[in-house]
Amino acid sequence: MARGGHKKQHDDDVERKCIVTGEVTPVTGLIRFVVGPENTVYPDILGKLPGRGMYVSATRAALEEAGRGQFSRSAKQAVTVPDGLVEEVERQLARHALEMITLARKASRAVCGFEKVKGWLAGGERVRVLLQASDGSERGKAKLWTPEGARYFGCFTSEELGLAFGRGSVIHCALSTGKLSNRVVEEATKLRGLREIDGGDKPAGKDIEAK
Repeated sequence: MARGGHKKQHDDDVERKCIVTGEVTPVTGLIRFVVGPENTVYPDILGKLPGRGMYVSATRAALEEAGRGQFSRSAKQAVTVPDGLVEEVERQLARHALEMITLARKASRAVCGFEKVKGWLAGGERVRVLLQASDGSERGKAKLWTPEGARYFGCFTSEELGLAFGRGSVIHCALSTGKLSNRVVEEATKLRGLREIDGGDKPAGKDIEAK
Protein backbone atom coordinates (compact mmCIF):
# COMPACT_ATOMS: atom_id res chain seq x y z
CA MET A 1 0.00 0.00 0.00
CA ALA A 2 1.53 3.31 -1.06
CA ARG A 3 1.41 6.56 0.86
CA GLY A 4 -2.00 8.15 0.40
CA GLY A 5 -3.93 4.90 0.84
CA HIS A 6 -3.86 3.56 -2.72
CA LYS A 7 -2.00 0.68 -4.26
CA LYS A 8 0.99 1.30 -6.47
CA GLN A 9 0.35 1.77 -10.16
CA HIS A 10 2.29 -1.30 -11.17
CA ASP A 11 -0.25 -3.63 -9.48
CA ASP A 12 -1.82 -5.31 -12.51
CA ASP A 13 -5.01 -6.27 -10.66
CA VAL A 14 -5.91 -2.67 -9.74
CA GLU A 15 -8.34 -0.90 -12.07
CA ARG A 16 -9.45 2.71 -12.23
CA LYS A 17 -11.78 4.76 -14.40
CA CYS A 18 -10.35 7.25 -16.87
CA ILE A 19 -11.95 10.65 -16.24
CA VAL A 20 -11.92 11.38 -19.99
CA THR A 21 -13.04 8.16 -21.71
CA GLY A 22 -15.02 6.69 -18.82
CA GLU A 23 -13.36 3.32 -19.41
CA VAL A 24 -12.29 1.18 -16.46
CA THR A 25 -8.84 -0.26 -17.15
CA PRO A 26 -5.76 -1.45 -15.22
CA VAL A 27 -3.80 1.43 -13.71
CA THR A 28 -0.74 0.28 -15.64
CA GLY A 29 -2.25 2.04 -18.67
CA LEU A 30 -3.28 5.20 -16.83
CA ILE A 31 -1.57 8.34 -15.56
CA ARG A 32 -2.46 9.39 -12.00
CA PHE A 33 -2.92 13.05 -11.10
CA VAL A 34 -3.59 14.78 -7.81
CA VAL A 35 -4.62 18.30 -6.81
CA GLY A 36 -1.81 19.92 -4.82
CA PRO A 37 -1.00 23.34 -3.38
CA GLU A 38 -2.98 26.27 -4.78
CA ASN A 39 -5.39 23.79 -6.41
CA THR A 40 -2.84 22.94 -9.08
CA VAL A 41 -2.92 19.61 -10.92
CA TYR A 42 0.25 17.52 -10.57
CA PRO A 43 1.17 14.28 -12.36
CA ASP A 44 1.92 11.39 -10.01
CA ILE A 45 3.97 9.11 -12.23
CA LEU A 46 5.18 6.89 -9.37
CA GLY A 47 1.77 6.69 -7.69
CA LYS A 48 3.06 7.91 -4.33
CA LEU A 49 1.57 11.38 -3.83
CA PRO A 50 -1.14 11.66 -1.15
CA GLY A 51 -4.65 12.68 -2.02
CA ARG A 52 -7.50 11.50 -4.19
CA GLY A 53 -6.22 10.36 -7.54
CA MET A 54 -7.62 11.28 -10.93
CA TYR A 55 -6.72 8.83 -13.68
CA VAL A 56 -6.31 9.55 -17.37
CA SER A 57 -5.54 7.15 -20.21
CA ALA A 58 -1.90 7.36 -21.28
CA THR A 59 -2.52 8.99 -24.65
CA ARG A 60 -1.79 12.53 -25.74
CA ALA A 61 -5.39 13.04 -26.86
CA ALA A 62 -6.83 11.98 -23.50
CA LEU A 63 -4.39 14.12 -21.51
CA GLU A 64 -5.08 17.18 -23.64
CA GLU A 65 -8.83 16.66 -23.23
CA ALA A 66 -8.44 16.30 -19.46
CA GLY A 67 -6.90 19.74 -19.34
CA ARG A 68 -9.95 21.28 -21.00
CA GLY A 69 -12.20 20.92 -17.97
CA GLN A 70 -12.21 17.24 -17.05
CA PHE A 71 -9.80 17.73 -14.15
CA SER A 72 -12.07 20.35 -12.59
CA ARG A 73 -15.16 18.20 -13.06
CA SER A 74 -13.45 15.19 -11.53
CA ALA A 75 -12.08 17.20 -8.59
CA LYS A 76 -15.45 18.95 -8.18
CA GLN A 77 -13.70 22.28 -7.89
CA ALA A 78 -11.85 24.74 -10.07
CA VAL A 79 -8.26 23.62 -10.57
CA THR A 80 -5.23 25.07 -12.30
CA VAL A 81 -3.74 22.99 -15.14
CA PRO A 82 -0.11 24.09 -15.72
CA ASP A 83 0.99 24.97 -19.23
CA GLY A 84 2.90 22.12 -20.81
CA LEU A 85 1.42 19.47 -18.51
CA VAL A 86 1.39 16.81 -21.24
CA GLU A 87 5.04 17.51 -22.07
CA GLU A 88 5.92 17.29 -18.37
CA VAL A 89 4.23 13.90 -18.10
CA GLU A 90 6.16 12.72 -21.16
CA ARG A 91 9.43 14.00 -19.69
CA GLN A 92 8.85 12.25 -16.36
CA LEU A 93 7.85 8.96 -17.99
CA ALA A 94 10.95 8.97 -20.18
CA ARG A 95 13.20 9.86 -17.23
CA HIS A 96 11.86 7.09 -15.00
CA ALA A 97 12.03 4.50 -17.76
CA LEU A 98 15.64 5.44 -18.54
CA GLU A 99 16.49 5.28 -14.84
CA MET A 100 15.18 1.70 -14.75
CA ILE A 101 17.23 0.83 -17.84
CA THR A 102 20.32 2.31 -16.17
CA LEU A 103 19.74 0.22 -13.05
CA ALA A 104 19.29 -2.88 -15.20
CA ARG A 105 22.57 -2.12 -16.97
CA LYS A 106 24.38 -1.71 -13.64
CA ALA A 107 22.94 -5.04 -12.51
CA SER A 108 24.28 -6.70 -15.70
CA ARG A 109 20.73 -7.29 -16.89
CA ALA A 110 20.96 -5.08 -19.97
CA VAL A 111 23.25 -4.86 -22.99
CA CYS A 112 23.53 -2.47 -25.91
CA GLY A 113 25.04 -2.59 -29.37
CA PHE A 114 23.91 -4.65 -32.35
CA GLU A 115 26.28 -7.59 -31.87
CA LYS A 116 25.71 -7.92 -28.12
CA VAL A 117 21.95 -7.74 -28.49
CA LYS A 118 22.02 -10.22 -31.36
CA GLY A 119 24.15 -12.52 -29.21
CA TRP A 120 21.59 -12.43 -26.42
CA LEU A 121 18.74 -13.12 -28.84
CA ALA A 122 20.57 -15.96 -30.57
CA GLY A 123 22.14 -17.41 -27.43
CA GLY A 124 18.97 -18.18 -25.53
CA GLU A 125 19.20 -15.31 -23.03
CA ARG A 126 15.78 -14.71 -21.48
CA VAL A 127 15.11 -11.32 -23.06
CA ARG A 128 12.14 -9.41 -21.65
CA VAL A 129 12.50 -6.17 -23.61
CA LEU A 130 14.05 -5.23 -26.95
CA LEU A 131 14.54 -1.50 -27.40
CA GLN A 132 15.59 0.19 -30.63
CA ALA A 133 15.99 3.91 -31.17
CA SER A 134 13.23 5.71 -33.05
CA ASP A 135 15.84 7.53 -35.11
CA GLY A 136 17.91 4.45 -35.93
CA SER A 137 18.26 2.87 -39.36
CA GLU A 138 15.16 0.84 -40.22
CA ARG A 139 17.31 -1.56 -42.22
CA GLY A 140 19.55 -2.22 -39.24
CA LYS A 141 16.67 -2.55 -36.80
CA ALA A 142 14.90 -5.08 -39.01
CA LYS A 143 17.83 -7.48 -38.61
CA LEU A 144 16.91 -8.12 -34.97
CA TRP A 145 13.81 -9.84 -33.69
CA THR A 146 11.62 -9.90 -30.59
CA PRO A 147 11.62 -13.29 -28.82
CA GLU A 148 8.35 -14.96 -27.92
CA GLY A 149 6.94 -13.46 -24.73
CA ALA A 150 9.15 -10.36 -24.92
CA ARG A 151 8.15 -6.75 -25.62
CA TYR A 152 9.43 -4.40 -28.28
CA PHE A 153 9.60 -0.60 -28.01
CA GLY A 154 10.84 2.01 -30.45
CA CYS A 155 9.74 5.15 -28.62
CA PHE A 156 13.12 6.28 -27.29
CA THR A 157 15.67 8.27 -29.26
CA SER A 158 19.27 7.12 -29.68
CA GLU A 159 20.38 9.98 -27.44
CA GLU A 160 17.99 8.91 -24.67
CA LEU A 161 19.12 5.29 -24.80
CA GLY A 162 22.70 6.54 -24.87
CA LEU A 163 22.14 8.34 -21.57
CA ALA A 164 21.00 5.08 -19.97
CA PHE A 165 24.20 3.35 -21.07
CA GLY A 166 26.62 6.23 -20.51
CA ARG A 167 27.24 6.70 -24.21
CA GLY A 168 26.64 9.36 -26.80
CA SER A 169 24.00 7.31 -28.56
CA VAL A 170 22.60 3.77 -28.59
CA ILE A 171 20.42 2.20 -31.28
CA HIS A 172 19.85 -1.34 -30.01
CA CYS A 173 19.56 -2.67 -26.46
CA ALA A 174 17.98 -5.59 -24.66
CA LEU A 175 16.92 -6.26 -21.07
CA SER A 176 16.67 -9.65 -19.44
CA THR A 177 13.68 -10.74 -17.39
CA GLY A 178 13.12 -9.25 -13.95
CA LYS A 179 11.30 -6.56 -11.98
CA LEU A 180 13.32 -3.72 -13.50
CA SER A 181 12.39 -4.84 -16.99
CA ASN A 182 8.73 -5.06 -16.02
CA ARG A 183 8.90 -1.46 -14.81
CA VAL A 184 10.46 -0.43 -18.12
CA VAL A 185 7.59 -2.12 -19.95
CA GLU A 186 5.02 -0.17 -17.92
CA GLU A 187 6.69 3.20 -18.40
CA ALA A 188 7.53 2.63 -22.08
CA THR A 189 3.97 1.54 -22.86
CA LYS A 190 2.65 4.83 -21.49
CA LEU A 191 5.39 6.85 -23.17
CA ARG A 192 4.63 5.26 -26.52
CA GLY A 193 1.02 6.44 -26.20
CA LEU A 194 2.07 10.00 -25.41
CA ARG A 195 4.53 10.07 -28.27
CA GLU A 196 1.74 8.78 -30.50
CA ILE A 197 3.68 5.69 -31.47
CA ASP A 198 1.47 2.60 -31.58
CA GLY A 199 2.06 -0.87 -32.96
CA GLY A 200 3.32 0.80 -36.13
CA ASP A 201 6.69 1.38 -34.49
CA LYS A 202 7.31 -2.36 -34.71
CA PRO A 203 9.98 -3.29 -37.29
CA ALA A 204 8.93 -5.84 -39.90
CA GLY A 205 8.83 -9.41 -38.68
CA LYS A 206 8.83 -8.60 -34.96
CA ASP A 207 6.21 -9.58 -32.41
CA ILE A 208 5.11 -6.85 -30.00
CA GLU A 209 4.05 -9.38 -27.39
CA ALA A 210 3.26 -13.05 -27.33
CA LYS A 211 0.06 -13.82 -25.44
